[in-house]
Amino acid sequence: MAGFHVMADAYGMHVQPTVRRITTTDLWDALRLGAEDFWAKPSHYVFLCLIYPIVGLILTQWTSGSNAIQLVYPLMSGFALVGPFAAIGLYEISRRRELGINTDWRHALDVRRSPALPSIAVIGIMLFVLFLLWLFTAQSIYTSLFGEQPPASIGAFVRDVLTTGKGWTLILLGNAAGFVFAVVVLATTVIAFPLMLDRDVGAVSAIETSARAVMANPLQMALWGLLVAVLLVIGSIPLFAGLAVVMPILGHATWHLYRKVIEPAQIRPIRRPM
Repeated sequence: MAGFHVMADAYGMHVQPTVRRITTTDLWDALRLGAEDFWAKPSHYVFLCLIYPIVGLILTQWTSGSNAIQLVYPLMSGFALVGPFAAIGLYEISRRRELGINTDWRHALDVRRSPALPSIAVIGIMLFVLFLLWLFTAQSIYTSLFGEQPPASIGAFVRDVLTTGKGWTLILLGNAAGFVFAVVVLATTVIAFPLMLDRDVGAVSAIETSARAVMANPLQMALWGLLVAVLLVIGSIPLFAGLAVVMPILGHATWHLYRKVIEPAQIRPIRRPM
């Protein structure tokens, strides 16, 4: 590791990997390869990802006990915002499997030795801040419509949301705001973490390359974001237990999406003041 670096790579270079155009077939192939990585040693990966349903259950219990039922849905959907960072260990497992080296689940922790760890941490913090902003936004929308008083019960909250004009307004505004946050995360991190893990290009280049990948493949990336959202919802329905399978598959699939989107051989370094 050539010193502590975040904005640029270890040599102070701003690297611009070449972005390729992909097809819808590439998305399905990435999901297929992600599932193959998961099923190669499913017991190891499920153990690694049990944290997701556990955290989901804890958050649900906490919000219910604190009369903050209105935040359960934002917390559930918030998994999509922090998911790219939370799956960092899974990218490492897919990388090792691709290289034909030991893929024991303990190697997911090898990320802590990566020279790109400072850059990974910076973007991870950015996602956590976005997650908190999303919760604040969701709470603000609820408060503006229903006031400071929290819902009396889950039944009362569901009834208010589904049978009143304010409830439908909450659904529309909340999902619109969530869509904006999801687009920001998709555009800035869709392949950022696998890229940093693979090449240590620095945080700025990783975010920029993700943005260029989205601009080069707008329809495909929109479909990818939709697939991620739908699969996370499906995984969350049975008391979050499905996330123990959905999250690792999506994590592995993201690594393969990165391989399809970024040209492996052509890297064009450009010196810029950082």
